[in-house]
Amino acid sequence: MIDLKLLNRWNTDLGKSISAVGTDAFFPSLYEALRRLVKLSWPQIWLYHRDLPPCVLHHDIPPKYQAIQIDRYLDGPYREDPFYQISMSGPRNTIYRLNRITGGMFEESGYFTNYYSKTGTADEVIFLSRLDDGNVVHLSVMRTKQQGEFTQEEYDLLYAVADPISAIIKVHCQHDDFAINNLLQPGLDAQIDLAFRTFGQDFVSKREREVLELMLRGYGADTTAERFDISLETVRRHRKAIYKKLDVNSQSDLFALFINVMPFIGEARGGDPLSVYMS
Repeated sequence: MIDLKLLNRWNTDLGKSISAVGTDAFFPSLYEALRRLVKLSWPQIWLYHRDLPPCVLHHDIPPKYQAIQIDRYLDGPYREDPFYQISMSGPRNTIYRLNRITGGMFEESGYFTNYYSKTGTADEVIFLSRLDDGNVVHLSVMRTKQQGEFTQEEYDLLYAVADPISAIIKVHCQHDDFAINNLLQPGLDAQIDLAFRTFGQDFVSKREREVLELMLRGYGADTTAERFDISLETVRRHRKAIYKKLDVNSQSDLFALFINVMPFIGEARGGDPLSVYMS
């Protein structure tokens, strides 16, 4: 039987989100609409590009959980994230649930053992929107261990609203202000590779620049230590120095700065685009 009261409330909330398209109020409005539909935690919007680090566009994560949910995720684990992998492999659906795309083997994965088990998350669903330029945006909603997993009825509700959510996110992302600020077109692969190799080189030492490149390419501290045959503590010391010299406080800040600097690659003419950006 259709719950007309619930349907009417959803339609009203969706209407408010549609009215907020193209404004800063859009994502908070969409989060609130979903919260009134089912109980959820830590909604967040991610932008994925095949050649650049992921970018968190908006989130509603309490400060004490941001380090593990955002900064730690960007420090390498995102490459093993089943949602990231499906986003980069031509997704066909507009909604995915974590335990369904991992075939019941998720808790045996390195991603779960080394990262996900520490996030306090019991269940996760994403609404996925493919943009015309090949970028993928998804809205992630979670349930904490205290809340437990989504029930089948709750997931069915989320499934029922997935298509309009995906569509409205795509419309929002097509607005000029959003596109200018977030949907950078980096151009040829060679230009992207050049940016990875030259970004920040005028501000850090040679070894720090090598560490910085691996950070930008999404490799974790463990992989960096193994690649350069140095201790993990040395890698952490280099990373701390890089943050200080580039005046950033976290991995997400670093990625945001990198993306902001991308338009200056041509003007840098093979030099450090960050120097051009800073000037």
